[in-house]
Amino acid sequence: MKLASSLTLSTAETIVDAVLDIGRREQMKPLTVVVLDSGGRMVCMKMSDGCGLLRFDIALGKAYGALGMGFSSRTIRDYLSARPTFQTAISAAADGRFIPVPGGVLIEDDAGMVIGAVGVSGDASDRDEYCAIHAIRAAGLTSDPAEESPDWRAASLSDKH
Repeated sequence: MKLASSLTLSTAETIVDAVLDIGRREQMKPLTVVVLDSGGRMVCMKMSDGCGLLRFDIALGKAYGALGMGFSSRTIRDYLSARPTFQTAISAAADGRFIPVPGGVLIEDDAGMVIGAVGVSGDASDRDEYCAIHAIRAAGLTSDPAEESPDWRAASLSDKH
């Protein structure tokens, strides 16, 4: 049987490698990136050396939540920030694969159809999202959201633990 995927391994690898390259270029903390097809199946995942153990689950939750809700994890954060009970219910329905902060970005084809999602975790969420958006562009596709947060460079994680 031949089964067509909405997103090829080659395209997913291009996106993953671009995320990691952008992260290195921008001197970000170690990143984990997950690419899912439109059915929520993982096509590709890589993590930089030095990533924390939860980074995979966070990246997956960002991508899966974006696919499940039909819009980016930044938009989810913005729409649902005043509805914590609903966020908790969504997380339960998604078996914990729901992380409502920037870094989960939808991938669209030339016709505007969602063909997958990218989830990035490791640095500040706006910086994670920046990498996802620009990696999708590097693969010749369109992202939703189309543009990064204007203040993405100012976002940071404290070095204090």
